[in-house]
Amino acid sequence: MELTRIIASVAFGVLGGWLFSFFARSAKIRFLLALVGALLFGMLILGAPREWVAYLMTPAITACLYAVLALGLNVQWGLTGLFNIGIAAFFAVGAFTSAMITKEMPTGLAAEYTKQLFGLNLPFLVGVLGAAVVSGVIALLIGLLTLRLREDYLAIATIGISESLRLVFQNERWLANGPQPLSGIPKPLFCLVEDPPCAWLPRFVKELVAPLDSRDYSVILLVLLTISLIMIFLVLQRITWSPWGRVLRAIREDEAATSAFGKNVFAFKIQAFVLGACVMGIGGALFTASVGTIDFGLFHPMSYTFLVWVMLMAGGSGNHKGAVFGAFAIWAIWMGTTFLSDRLVPFQFKTQVFYVRYLLVGGLLLAILLFRPQGILPEEKGSQSE
Repeated sequence: MELTRIIASVAFGVLGGWLFSFFARSAKIRFLLALVGALLFGMLILGAPREWVAYLMTPAITACLYAVLALGLNVQWGLTGLFNIGIAAFFAVGAFTSAMITKEMPTGLAAEYTKQLFGLNLPFLVGVLGAAVVSGVIALLIGLLTLRLREDYLAIATIGISESLRLVFQNERWLANGPQPLSGIPKPLFCLVEDPPCAWLPRFVKELVAPLDSRDYSVILLVLLTISLIMIFLVLQRITWSPWGRVLRAIREDEAATSAFGKNVFAFKIQAFVLGACVMGIGGALFTASVGTIDFGLFHPMSYTFLVWVMLMAGGSGNHKGAVFGAFAIWAIWMGTTFLSDRLVPFQFKTQVFYVRYLLVGGLLLAILLFRPQGILPEEKGSQSE
């Protein structure tokens, strides 16, 4: 059996089993659901036609990226009640920062067509760390100016700052090539699908990955994003049930009472806002790994702010499991409507259908707020077993 199919079945099995386990409360039931989900999804991928597996790869990668953004928003809104509508800005900052850290500075003729502030040609992990740090620093500056505002003013301020940052990337060519794409971003672990494979790999691993080629890179990327998503989730779960996380939930419920107990509410808000922005910046860095070429037009608020809010509200605000599940569920609905429109709608009406999908997702959000405001997986109060 081909190696690509086996790796894909393991990755989809892990994701499916993990999502299944969200619906269990006890550890034994959680393990059982995870095992059943992993076997179910793994067997489906093993038995599916090759073209179906290839078609599912990109939506699964994108769902992982959206889940990272939803986790960042959950720290800000779900835990602390900070109404941030500037998600796309932190996502873009993380992406451009990681790209310039991992990409080398263009020289010769390429330098005439590609302008960027710096190009350090450093490893991908350094790019991820840099994306988190830069996004966090920008969030700190924004938070110092805006977090004393009421929720509605904070929303206005964050969306205004978000659009300002997007316009800076669009117009300042010296920063990140302006309106032109920033291309040539290195792909992490791409050497696994090259011939010969990475020189630093042990011999038995080189022999194992020898059958892979560049067409199989999406499988490697899915594994990388799955591992990254689960790691971010576990870290945030740990933080959420720490004393620091409990203070955030207290601020969300009653700022005045939390302040009366001697907690510095403004400082905790700043910390939560910065942490959420760092997670969104990491999402941007992971995004560069999946595309290789970025420009300002990719980071539209409708795609990377509006949809992320819908995902969090649908899954369950205040619950990291709900944030992840909502991202996968809403993206599955989005891709399902895309698949149907590609099959059923004439070509001349494709543009209209694209905007109708936003209308349908908006209607879904309204229905969720009216009939199940707590989301699919509501927040569990007072339990560290979440």
